[in-house]
Amino acid sequence: MAELSGLKLEQRHGKSRVRVARVWRDRDGKHHFVEWSVNISLISDCLPAYVSGDNSDIVATDTMKNTVYAKAKECSEQLSAEDFAIVLAKHFTSFYQQVTAAIVNIVEKPWERISIKGQQHEHGFKLGSERHTTEVMVDKSGTLRLTSGIEGLSILKTTKSGFEGFIRDQYTMLPETRERMMATEVTASWRYSFESLSSLPLKPLYFTERYMDVKEVLLNTFFGASKEGVYSPSVQATLYEMAKAVLGRFPDISFIQLKMPNLHFLPVNLPSKDKPVIVKFADDVYLPTDEPHGTIQATLSRLRSKM
Repeated sequence: MAELSGLKLEQRHGKSRVRVARVWRDRDGKHHFVEWSVNISLISDCLPAYVSGDNSDIVATDTMKNTVYAKAKECSEQLSAEDFAIVLAKHFTSFYQQVTAAIVNIVEKPWERISIKGQQHEHGFKLGSERHTTEVMVDKSGTLRLTSGIEGLSILKTTKSGFEGFIRDQYTMLPETRERMMATEVTASWRYSFESLSSLPLKPLYFTERYMDVKEVLLNTFFGASKEGVYSPSVQATLYEMAKAVLGRFPDISFIQLKMPNLHFLPVNLPSKDKPVIVKFADDVYLPTDEPHGTIQATLSRLRSKM
């Protein structure tokens, strides 16, 4: 931020949607594969570029793009999206005197190893659905802000859901029910409590494992046990239980935000003029629709202890 004759300038620049894929080959012949879309944003001391057209303090965005490929090549061991984002952010803040902070956002494409006749393939992958995300911010002092997340996690259960006791007025048409389908597409993001580069865990693929563990907790809480399931009185109640379960399980997560749109499956009843009942709903035939849909989101965080 700079002040200019009574004006205030806040600026950053970067490169978006740098796509990179990386293969690592084990000595036993097994391949590991990732595909990332990388967004880089640099906060830097480059005021002359804005006020006088002097680009001498600018890191070119093409340089940022090339750095992604160079650093991917240098990473000889398999690493998580979080760790690669940290590698990039550390580079930009340490290599360039002008850069005071770097923000790196990565979305990982969900390539999954396939199995043939029950055996994992050495080098075969298929595209899945939900996406692993991360955002890292690092400044010159080594201060860190690290967030991970999930996008596009589509989940549904055909029973054990209801919605009752809500406000009713002259505009309310929705009937109360204790039996409905529940479907949503979860977007989750959680902040880790690590506040400096020196505090990061050293375990390889720590954040990849944590991502898988958080996803498992979210799914287990949403669905419940495989036989009896768990009843949901509302999307709000289920969202809260999911968030609380994550914070209860993982002490290194300081807060979690969940967005869970209520994707509707409407009961189908079809009458006609000549035939009173063409289709009578019996918890079996539905009309799927996501327009319009309900939107529910919340953030659950730990309270800081008072000194």
